[in-house]
Amino acid sequence: MTAKQPPTWRQQLGIQFEHAALCYLEARGLSLLCRNYRCKFGEIDLIMLDKSTLVFVEVRYRRSTSYGTAAATVDARKQARVRVTARQFLHSHLQFRQHICRFDVIAIEAQTTDKSVIQWIPDAFY
Repeated sequence: MTAKQPPTWRQQLGIQFEHAALCYLEARGLSLLCRNYRCKFGEIDLIMLDKSTLVFVEVRYRRSTSYGTAAATVDARKQARVRVTARQFLHSHLQFRQHICRFDVIAIEAQTTDKSVIQWIPDAFY
């Protein structure tokens, strides 16, 4: 039996910003259903309810915009992966199949070493 490895610094950063995104959305009335949903097709960072709408949330962080914004990293390939993963979630959680669904992006960009700006993009893609 192998011991579970501690998270890398990059994974720790991801956990930190996903938590920030979760707090941001909960403060705006959304409620968490699932965190880091994984299947063979991919992963969805947060799955939340916004009243009766099922929201699949991709969280992205950029320390610098030199190579593009955090939101711009959710390209067509990433969108396709999130869509197929969402379909798998709906297939395995029948109680949500009749819900309206949307795909949101939380883009977090560093302003300074200790301050970041959160941008919420509802209906970021279809």
